[in-house]
Amino acid sequence: MTQLEHSRASVERRIDAACRQAGRDRDSVRLIAVSKTRSEQEIRALHALGQRLFGENYVQEFVAKHDALAVLLEPPPEWHFIGAMQGNKTRAVAERAHWVHSVDRLKIAERLSAQRPAGLPPLQVCLQVDLSRESGKSGVRETELQALADATAQLPRLVLRGLMTLPAPSDDPEHQRRPFARLRELRDTLNAGGHRLDTLSMGMSDDLEAAVLEGATLIRVGTALFGPRRPQARQI
Repeated sequence: MTQLEHSRASVERRIDAACRQAGRDRDSVRLIAVSKTRSEQEIRALHALGQRLFGENYVQEFVAKHDALAVLLEPPPEWHFIGAMQGNKTRAVAERAHWVHSVDRLKIAERLSAQRPAGLPPLQVCLQVDLSRESGKSGVRETELQALADATAQLPRLVLRGLMTLPAPSDDPEHQRRPFARLRELRDTLNAGGHRLDTLSMGMSDDLEAAVLEGATLIRVGTALFGPRRPQARQI
């Protein structure tokens, strides 16, 4: 068994165990392999093991990998863009991604909608919610979430699927669960007001169990699959 096979099997066991603890069907949780800074060869190797969902954080890197692998991988990966976006970078994402998890202001949602090619299915999106208030973190504030959700849901080339968050790191399992529980509460509040959100994008390598226990449907795992991330030049 290769290291990548071992790592993927280990992550799958963790998800299985968390689903059993939560009394959830394993099929209710999908694993996104966060492949930022990883080579095309590593993505191809993980794809060969059956991984189909891949997530990228930087537009330039996402475009390069998407275009290089488009004719090499069958079935094609489902690409999730999970990083912050500048307004002048939305077109490249709108033309390539299946999902965007990081919509945090109406300008970005409007540009994604306007730039989504008519020949592609509507772009699936999540609103990123800032629950930690950490400096430098993206995300809409709770007090502004309702208005952003209402406006985004009306855009023609998008489908508003759910919410995403990046909480502050913690080693305490109970502390890890609090922001995930809050995101679930926010989703339920929006649904009570007429939305039909079915997605919670939350949980990473160090806290995926807490996320599954609180209802995560998409978890974003990089280090636990690929190993420690390699340093590289800053991207956007």
